[in-house]
Amino acid sequence: MHDERRRIEERVERVHTQRVKPAIYAASAPFEVEAWQAPGEPVPFEEAAAASYTPFAMDTPWGPPWGTTWFRMRGQVPAEWAGRRVEAVIDLGFVGDWPGNQAEALVHLADGTPLKAVNPLNQYVPIGNPVRGGETIDYLVEAASNPDILADNFSKITPMGDILTAGDKPLYTFQRADLAVLDEEVFHLDLDLQVLRELMVHLGEHEPRRHEILHALDRAMDAVDLDDVSGSATAVREILAPVLAKPAHASAHTISGVGHAHIDSAWLWPIRETKRKTSRTFSNVTALADEYEDFIFACSQAQQYEWVRDNYPQVWERIKKAVDKGQWVPVGGMWVESDGNLPGGEAIARQLVHGKRFFIENFGIETKGVWLPDSFGYNASYPQLAKLAGNDWFLTQKISWNQTNKFPHHTFWWEGIDGTRIFTHFPPVDTYNARFSGEEMDRAVRNYQEKGAGTRSLAPFGWGDGGGGPTREIMERARRLADLEGSPKVVVEHPDEFFAKARAEYEDAPVWNGELYLELHRATYTSQARTKQGNRRSEHKLREAELWATTAALHTPGYAYPYEKLDRLWKTVLLHQFHDILPGSSIAWVHREAEAEYARVAKELEELTAEAVTALGGGDPRVFNTSPRDRAEVVRTPTGAPLYVTVPANGSAPLTAAEPPHPVTVSGRVLDNGLVRVEIAEDGTLASVRDLRADREVLGDTGNLLRLHTDLPNYWDAWDVDKHYKNRYTDLLDAESVTVVEEDPLLGAIRVERSFGKGSHITQTITLRAGSPRIDFETDIDWHEAEKFLKAGFPIDVRAPHSSAEIQFGHIQRPTHTNTSWEAARFEVSGHRWVHVAEPGYGVAVINDSTYGHDVSRTVREDGTTTTVRLSLVRAPRIPDPEADQGKHRITYSLLPGASIEDAVAEGYALNLPLRVADAAGAPEPVVSVDGEGVTVEAVKLADDASGDVVVRIYESSGGRARGVLRTGFPLAGAQITDLLERPLSEAATDGNGVPVTLRPFEVQTLRLAVGEKN
Repeated sequence: MHDERRRIEERVERVHTQRVKPAIYAASAPFEVEAWQAPGEPVPFEEAAAASYTPFAMDTPWGPPWGTTWFRMRGQVPAEWAGRRVEAVIDLGFVGDWPGNQAEALVHLADGTPLKAVNPLNQYVPIGNPVRGGETIDYLVEAASNPDILADNFSKITPMGDILTAGDKPLYTFQRADLAVLDEEVFHLDLDLQVLRELMVHLGEHEPRRHEILHALDRAMDAVDLDDVSGSATAVREILAPVLAKPAHASAHTISGVGHAHIDSAWLWPIRETKRKTSRTFSNVTALADEYEDFIFACSQAQQYEWVRDNYPQVWERIKKAVDKGQWVPVGGMWVESDGNLPGGEAIARQLVHGKRFFIENFGIETKGVWLPDSFGYNASYPQLAKLAGNDWFLTQKISWNQTNKFPHHTFWWEGIDGTRIFTHFPPVDTYNARFSGEEMDRAVRNYQEKGAGTRSLAPFGWGDGGGGPTREIMERARRLADLEGSPKVVVEHPDEFFAKARAEYEDAPVWNGELYLELHRATYTSQARTKQGNRRSEHKLREAELWATTAALHTPGYAYPYEKLDRLWKTVLLHQFHDILPGSSIAWVHREAEAEYARVAKELEELTAEAVTALGGGDPRVFNTSPRDRAEVVRTPTGAPLYVTVPANGSAPLTAAEPPHPVTVSGRVLDNGLVRVEIAEDGTLASVRDLRADREVLGDTGNLLRLHTDLPNYWDAWDVDKHYKNRYTDLLDAESVTVVEEDPLLGAIRVERSFGKGSHITQTITLRAGSPRIDFETDIDWHEAEKFLKAGFPIDVRAPHSSAEIQFGHIQRPTHTNTSWEAARFEVSGHRWVHVAEPGYGVAVINDSTYGHDVSRTVREDGTTTTVRLSLVRAPRIPDPEADQGKHRITYSLLPGASIEDAVAEGYALNLPLRVADAAGAPEPVVSVDGEGVTVEAVKLADDASGDVVVRIYESSGGRARGVLRTGFPLAGAQITDLLERPLSEAATDGNGVPVTLRPFEVQTLRLAVGEKN
């Protein structure tokens, strides 16, 4: 047989694209269109309906960046269309190939009822199937002219990322607004051709099935009447029916399709636009559910549901109806799809608590899995937290983006730092926006790592980010691929069903221990430093407000615990932990608003804390310690004078001086407090740090070295830092001044000033306090660089085989060598409040108050080894925010010589939770205190059900087993161990006013304590 594949394939492609597709709509009639440009921000439907509209013609430019244009569309269905399927077809002038990053619209009836959205790949609105003929159609269409930030494939700087800089030039040209007859036979022929063509080209050339399809398509093309595609469509489909009817092989891979519409809660658009994106997509989804009984849609992010509930009640009612029918599936159980590395442990717990509780309260459904397809790596505490929230499975996709190493599993058990395991799946289709294309189906099978043990994988399908979600075309593909020779089988089902089946067939799946590190997007630990600092501050201020509000509620009659305010503030912070806000990868508008929100949150939390402390009674000044460790340190009195005080953990003490320790001396550029001696060089770096207790030098080279790197990644500027950034740098060694600014027996401070680059300036105040070996570097940065990366390095004279970095409820160890590509790929890693390096018998910690990224490397000297810890302070990417990180920053970091892990834990809390001085007549005992090493109190609050019970979250912080007694400062009537949602798991023994606790390494435990009657 002659090889005519090329001729046939080209023939099929041309007839399909140039004849069949244009015939899907058999006839059309234009709407009469009028327009009204809403001034400023979006307006309610009622205001738009009452506005004055002017005539609008097709091919007219419309829509300034971030604007809203309302279109009134009126038309009448021609009488001769009676009995046909008629739709409105609207093309706003869609551009590019990213369906969710441009214009989109929501179509309403004249009474305000939302019908369906219009998106680039979903341009129709059903009118009738069939119509009677003669119907009058009257729509109001809210169209958003969102700019295409990705128009230049992230290669060009754009001012479009903020309404303040985007200008007002119209972005789009309206193309079409018609009533049209859908030719259903041609519509289905189009799908038949799509599925067969794509299946064919992804089968091997040696496969008989490929050639069978090829010749069937050739015969089908012979049957197409090019002058009457509609009239010949049935005959063409009959020719294709036999090849579409052949069943899949018995051993064919099974793909569980789950409808999905990944909607970033903010990214290349502000939060206000996400609120509208959810209404549009959810309107589409509920409309599709009415059309396809076998359709199932999984949707995460309780915050987005709440937006729709509060702003689009009619869409909300349709969602509830779809949930009741089992077609709409709440998943994920988190408030938003948060970043997986940067939120604190308590914040991730609250993500799960608020998310799961929303779905329970609004739908009576408890979600069973964590759905996080797009976060930039996942911390090793997730398995435990997920299980403590009642989850059985974990799903993600992003690790498939690894730059260096291919992750070895798609279905596996993920084991966290405490030993908890959760059943986990990475869809091998390598996308969370699948459309069941032939290329995707082929990739899913080839990519699947579990062949021979597992037989199934999951594929989330639908266009995301406002692209409209799943479409009828995707559903039709799924139906054709349900049992088709040469293809994996596709079944649309609930993700819980997929995980149950996958686990049943592969109970002994392999185990992956530790973090799921994404070998990409490493700069998200540093970009947009003010956003990250706002998150860190908010988390600690929430801890503080809850602790002192609980103290006041227990000890002050008439004080009302601020449940609603704390709930609202937590949800604001949780929203901004979304995986494109907190990582710093959003447009300028998003981060501008985030900074303002964090400032508002801080102000309100300060007020709540002050109210709680004041409620304890006005009187003499006291010092309040929110951290979980007793503290003896220097504090500033209201007059600004330093004072050395001792304060119990989670408690307070009078503002009176304790026995002063060895005084601080300042001699030239040398600070000495009897514990450490710090020598500052003429250039402002550290020439020496001597640990006087251990009689050893801490540094192996110049300390506190500020290094400015050139930073231009290959792609994804705000997200990525590529390894070549290390090759080009400037050390900041030109100090303008090195000046003693404080000389007191309780503290000494030296200030170093530097200017560099394009007008940037750094002022560092290096402080040593009495009684503490901790050396603080309060760093004020006025930053005006572009495409630069600033690091602060501490070469430490220890031979450390690994570094330890704090993560949520514990810490993780990472090798300091680069023996394998896996270790080499971790050239930039994340941590929270501290990084610790040690050799047997001696360790040093580097502590921070707001940074997350760092790197650790080793240099072997002739006389030993230097392990260098470098904190990432600030970056200057220009895409998508051209002004990212420009301006002022204040970051404090510290060097802690002679530190154990427990010392690092204690000082990490201390730096991030400064002692508070306030007036309070009462001197209540701490709500809780702990007898025993390693047991750390993370949160103290009143129970969410307003019962008056006290909830305490504790964890083991050193990595070993711990025993202790949790003592209460109130009469204890009983105790329970609960899950994260404060539901009982077991009774806890009590011992007088205490609860004996036993924790395994890094175990998290939630205790619910009943308050007894006071004597």
